[in-house]
Amino acid sequence: MKQVEGSSECSDGANPCPICLSPVSQDAYLDRCFHKYCYSCIVRWMKVIASRPSRQAYSLKCPLCKTENFSVIYGYDGSTFQRQYVNQGTVNSTFYSEAHKYRLQCYYTDAGILNDTFNVTRYWKSGKYLQPNKWLQHWLKRDLQALTQEEDVDIIMHHILGVMDSFLKSEQRGQRRAPDLSQKEFKCLVANAAQPFLGRRTERFVDEVELFLASGLTMDAYDEVYTKHLRWKRQPEETSEDAEDRGSKHAATIPYLYLFNDSDEEAD
Repeated sequence: MKQVEGSSECSDGANPCPICLSPVSQDAYLDRCFHKYCYSCIVRWMKVIASRPSRQAYSLKCPLCKTENFSVIYGYDGSTFQRQYVNQGTVNSTFYSEAHKYRLQCYYTDAGILNDTFNVTRYWKSGKYLQPNKWLQHWLKRDLQALTQEEDVDIIMHHILGVMDSFLKSEQRGQRRAPDLSQKEFKCLVANAAQPFLGRRTERFVDEVELFLASGLTMDAYDEVYTKHLRWKRQPEETSEDAEDRGSKHAATIPYLYLFNDSDEEAD
């Protein structure tokens, strides 16, 4: 085995993780090419490959160099290490619905695509931002699941909700400020709360949060406006029989893990 550097919680930012583009957290290496990633990032990528219905994958190509690898090496302490093999165990992806996939697609459209539909400026000037939104928690959970491709996002969701709640209480207690200052502080606070979890998608996520709040709509109504505006046709929820017959046209429309789509892994 090649010698690797010692594992650390947060490595030097000079060589960021190729997937999240943030400093590498908990060093992990592919076993053949030894390219380094965040452990959580490369394991998620490995799960995406392993969960594809088109094949039973026992290897994966490095997202950087396309070398075939069979395991992820992590937890190296100078003398011992741990290894996780591709397709070891089962992947629980039943929670990831068609609605999650469509929401992930929304994050790959042009930013501000619904700005003409929902007047964000009026939302702040009218003081509507001071009113709580009873649909926000459900919307946040669904979008965080779509972006992270993880089912359990409760900690992230409640952390962001806590930041929003503190901002709201501060605004309600204090003297009214210029709307643009309140808007700037809100977006900055939410961005700081979300960035450790969403990386490069943080700015777009904050814009989507603001847009959803400004819309005043339920989660389902908001989705309908999005799909009609983009002229998408929503597909019905997939059955197990449908999954077996699913063609590449569905897979190609859903980008995974921010940087890659299904064709990246197949291309050589």
